[in-house]
Amino acid sequence: MLTYDYPKRVRYGETDRMGYLYYGNYAQYYEIGRVEWLRNCGISYKEMEELHGIIMPVVSLQMRYVRPALYDELLTIRTTLKALPDRFVTFQMEIFNESHKLVNGGTVRLCFVHSPSGKSVHAPDFLLQKLQPYFEKN
Repeated sequence: MLTYDYPKRVRYGETDRMGYLYYGNYAQYYEIGRVEWLRNCGISYKEMEELHGIIMPVVSLQMRYVRPALYDELLTIRTTLKALPDRFVTFQMEIFNESHKLVNGGTVRLCFVHSPSGKSVHAPDFLLQKLQPYFEKN
């Protein structure tokens, strides 16, 4: 299992009239968490696309709203991978407020696609090599 926390402050433009983080923006926060999780592992989405021809479209997204996130609040986006990917990768997502209370939680599932062909593929070897040490039994 591999977890990474990323801080994100709620900006004014991301809120609704009530000063709450607009519900539609949570998917973007999930993306921020995934991108930074990968970067923390030494993998760049940009390099994956440009150098390896691999893209990762979302195939499912599930979330639940527990309490509102507020304008100017510093949130923690926690992204966890509980299993090595195969043709799909599933991230567990949690967003916590400044009081460390859960605001939102969910999962996002993506598949690996070879961009030039448009065909789904297994997780690329370069990714599995980076992730394998985190899943080896001690």
